[in-house]
Amino acid sequence: MATLLEISGLTSHYGRIQALKGIDVTVAEGELVALVGANGAGKTTLLRCISGVQSVTSGSISFAGQDITKMPPEHRVGLGISQSPEGRQVFGPMSVEDNLRLGAYRRHGPSIKADLDRMYEMFPILYKKRELPAGTLSGGQQQMLAIARALMANPRVLLLDEPSMGLAPLLVAEIFRTIVALKEAGTTIFLVEQNAYAALAIADRGYVLETGSVVLNDIGSNLLANDKVKEAYLGL
Repeated sequence: MATLLEISGLTSHYGRIQALKGIDVTVAEGELVALVGANGAGKTTLLRCISGVQSVTSGSISFAGQDITKMPPEHRVGLGISQSPEGRQVFGPMSVEDNLRLGAYRRHGPSIKADLDRMYEMFPILYKKRELPAGTLSGGQQQMLAIARALMANPRVLLLDEPSMGLAPLLVAEIFRTIVALKEAGTTIFLVEQNAYAALAIADRGYVLETGSVVLNDIGSNLLANDKVKEAYLGL
């Protein structure tokens, strides 16, 4: 598989605090790669660097062979990088359908309607509530909306930031079934998730992040069986 996203020696700071310390990560076309770690490890910061909303101090980000390290965020969306952010961040006063259409703001033509229909097929509850303000949805429904909104950009890589956060176990299972279905349909996914077991169980490969550094990387099943991962993240 061809490498789609390549992160090399990436560092990033918040003022004088170094959040990322020389990160090396690759994501190949069609892969589902998971990044796991405790709160404060730097997982969200890495996704924000990929999206372009967090500045990079040193190192590089390459997408489809193009250096995008200093590229503005909106241009990255145009290249095919789309993020479903931590905490959903739906536009509460706007309708569900307007939130979805906003995900396709850089696109034009009849394919937008086709993708909108596909989102409603994937998440029937969003069709049922398409005219309601997004802020009236439950947490699980808002997570579905955030994922669907990101998919409306027709991305080459989907960045998912903590999709299970704050959800009941049944809803977590439903969200992860959706992620697996997207992967099986050929979507390239970079999944950041505190629920290490759920993430590594579906991942082709995984990275473990601790205080801004990658300390382990392997295929998902190997990381699940790793004693250090079991002790630190799986409670075993």
